[in-house]
Amino acid sequence: MKKMQNFLQKQSQHFIAFYLGVAGFSTYFCMYAFRKPFTAADFQGITLWGVDYKIVLVIAQVLGYATAKGLGIKIVSEVLPQKRAKNILLMIAFAGINLLFFALIKPPYNCIFMFLNGLCLGMVYGLVFSFLEGREITEILGAGLAISFIVSSGIVKSMGKYIINSGINEYWMPFWTGLIFFPLLLISVYALSIAPEPTKIDRKERSVRLPMNANTRKDFLKKYGFGLISLIIVYVLMTILRDIRDNFGVEIWQEMGVVDASIFTKTESLIGLVICILTALMYFVKDHKMAFYLNHLMILVGCLIILISTISFQNRAINSFGWTVFLGIGLYMAYVPYNGMLFDRLLAVLKEKANVGFLFYLADFSGYLATVFILIYQNFGTQNTSWLSFLTDLAQILPIICIISITVSFFYFNRKLNSNFEFQVRNTGSTHLKVQ
Repeated sequence: MKKMQNFLQKQSQHFIAFYLGVAGFSTYFCMYAFRKPFTAADFQGITLWGVDYKIVLVIAQVLGYATAKGLGIKIVSEVLPQKRAKNILLMIAFAGINLLFFALIKPPYNCIFMFLNGLCLGMVYGLVFSFLEGREITEILGAGLAISFIVSSGIVKSMGKYIINSGINEYWMPFWTGLIFFPLLLISVYALSIAPEPTKIDRKERSVRLPMNANTRKDFLKKYGFGLISLIIVYVLMTILRDIRDNFGVEIWQEMGVVDASIFTKTESLIGLVICILTALMYFVKDHKMAFYLNHLMILVGCLIILISTISFQNRAINSFGWTVFLGIGLYMAYVPYNGMLFDRLLAVLKEKANVGFLFYLADFSGYLATVFILIYQNFGTQNTSWLSFLTDLAQILPIICIISITVSFFYFNRKLNSNFEFQVRNTGSTHLKVQ
């Protein structure tokens, strides 16, 4: 192990970027094999308290995920580096055990294990990103993670469909899908665990990333709370849109007349490639302030693509495949920056002693909690509305709110950063200071 660590420390930044990118991609890809396969099943003919059973399972997992995100605001922001890999493996292993019990216990009593599955998996992203943040190559690494959770969602659902079509019960399918990917998970987490720490140049360029206790978290929110709320509103609404599109993709495609199991892999692979290129290009923007603003622009353009493509689809200007791809591209243009890159640049430009885990989990907790409310509303408030109609309605309303909110965030942080710059100039007497 030490020989491998010494070998990696001697390698170039390009090699380290490739190594960490593959390890991060693979780890999170494998995690999705324990999280998303169940959405490929229908679970028809079963209800619980008047709620369709698939909605029950989605809500149960999302509630577990949201609970984990809430806990992660504290836990992930405080976790010690040497414990990250162990925690990742334990959480995913327990998630797999819960999928086993989900298969063994009859419905509707097995829904509790889907909650526990979500509870186990909800902190994995923050722990994986902890290995990647605070580096000059964070955008490249973030691009790898971005394509991971986009592509993996499609591939594991396609695999889930294939497993069901091969004759395996839909309750056993999630467990077998996860088990297939477990050996690769072990290798991937080991690769992350021996990765080099950020260099001195990384720490200088991106600011030191430190654990945050309750007082430092409270102080950060006092200083930047209004701007963070504006950013989080966008993330919450995009999380709702993403979860409806993702969790009920089978039903939505069926309504559009498509039953091909490989359709998820086809659309999500194409979307993932586009998003990977866009996020990786941010690596070449060395000025942190400019990159932070470009992230705002990317989110704004993504919202416009969602809106325009949905209106075009409803007016039959594009077909179902084209709409799904454009909707996904726009959605992930607005969603992906929050998964590390946006907050990483924000901390770099603010020069705050903080970490991305705290900000990400604050946003993620809010997003998943909102998803639960919207799913309950869809079941009881719009029972006669199909998932396709529900998605198209959301895709025309939510982007408009997001455009307003991201614009507010831009002007807030622009003012905040300019005032920070003026404060530094007054206190140093220098006119040559530059906020990066």
